[in-house]
Amino acid sequence: MPTPIIFGTDGWRGIIADDYTFENVRRCAQGMAHYLLDTHQAARGLVVGYDTRFASEHFAQAAAEVLAAHGIQVFLVDKATPTPVISFAILDKKAAGAINITASHNPPTWNGFKVRADYAGAIAPDGLKMIEARIPAPEQIKRRAFDDAVSDGAIQIFDPIPAYRQQLTRLVDLDRLRAAGLTVAVDSMWGAGAGWFKNILAGGATRVVEIHGARNPIFPEMNNPEPIRPNVDHLMELVKRERAAVGIATDGDADRVGASTETGVFIDQLQMYALLALYLLEVRGQRGAIVRTLNTTHMLDALGKKFGVPVHECGVGFKYVAPKMLETDAMIGGEESGGYAFRGHLPERDGIVAGLFLLDAVVQTGKTPSQLLTHLFDLVGPHYYRRIDTDFPADQRAAILQRLQDAQPKEIAGIGVTGKNTLDGFKFLFSDGGWLIVRFSGTEPIMRFYVETTREEKVQELLEAGLKLAGLK
Repeated sequence: MPTPIIFGTDGWRGIIADDYTFENVRRCAQGMAHYLLDTHQAARGLVVGYDTRFASEHFAQAAAEVLAAHGIQVFLVDKATPTPVISFAILDKKAAGAINITASHNPPTWNGFKVRADYAGAIAPDGLKMIEARIPAPEQIKRRAFDDAVSDGAIQIFDPIPAYRQQLTRLVDLDRLRAAGLTVAVDSMWGAGAGWFKNILAGGATRVVEIHGARNPIFPEMNNPEPIRPNVDHLMELVKRERAAVGIATDGDADRVGASTETGVFIDQLQMYALLALYLLEVRGQRGAIVRTLNTTHMLDALGKKFGVPVHECGVGFKYVAPKMLETDAMIGGEESGGYAFRGHLPERDGIVAGLFLLDAVVQTGKTPSQLLTHLFDLVGPHYYRRIDTDFPADQRAAILQRLQDAQPKEIAGIGVTGKNTLDGFKFLFSDGGWLIVRFSGTEPIMRFYVETTREEKVQELLEAGLKLAGLK
């Protein structure tokens, strides 16, 4: 019986050598090939990329062999490459999309099969279902020998960096950042973003100090390559040690970003999103819709009212964010996990551009990150956030869902409940403008509990109450 392959938020992820095998990667590649053929997109070819995880380059070659066997031109990156760079290569090559071998922020035993559309963003849910439905049994896989396909040009190996670097010069004044004379602390988390900020900002007075900037698929000194606490604690120590103006961390495939103030205080993902939106609105004078997943900050709604721009809420994941950004010509789109996308670039998370924009905000305003946060809170009021992830008994999933569906609390942790949103998980809205979300992860076999509140002392109490609602405490 072949392994059932279910596409989640971004595609499929599995544990290496358990369900994530060469055979199953080839099956996924054939599903993608048939999807392109059936939707008449195959003639444009497909970009194939990979990250720094264990054997990612070999899994990418396996996928390329299958695509080549179906007559689909393959553009294969020549090195481990950040996800946003792979996505930009879709536009540069005018390709039908991409396959990216990455498990992003997952623990080191995982790898993944991420897919992207011709607009360089996540494929919408109906498209993911179409790919999933075309995944064949192992005995039906077609493949070509890799070396043969390379020799006759069916697989073209290329360098995706020049086109993306040129795009960066259109998005931000890199000369201004290089001349600023700041010290920038960077944690690349052993991932595909290693060396990027150093190379981009080299040649001027600005100094970049980097940690975890080599390939190491076991991701030492962190639980997993996700730019949240406690994984970013080494970055914050580096900021203080080097007296850096700002700290920037990218995740395993550099599509997500985390940050630190100049005093070594973590800027959480919700604060980061609000800061980036405020930068575009106030510093750059841009106007346009803001797209946010339901589990990210309501500070964006306050900014939307203040600056007269609409804010659209959608489900969790860029498979919802990207289509909504395209539909509304959004100025910015993002999610709670630290992924942000920008108009004029990609409907795709880009941790490199987001990090450069934060640095540009510091340089252009002359404010430290701490002062930027103070300014944000002066505009929208202080907001406090925390997320916890936890395992749950798999055989209790249905019971947990039923318990949450039935829950109609009038108050949680002493705060009045004004509504319940079931767009993606269970979001309880509070009278103080805050919220609690309980949902199953779309990328890992865990449950996530999120809180945003204007009352700092209530954060932990609200999380505990969420665990009780789900019956896990």
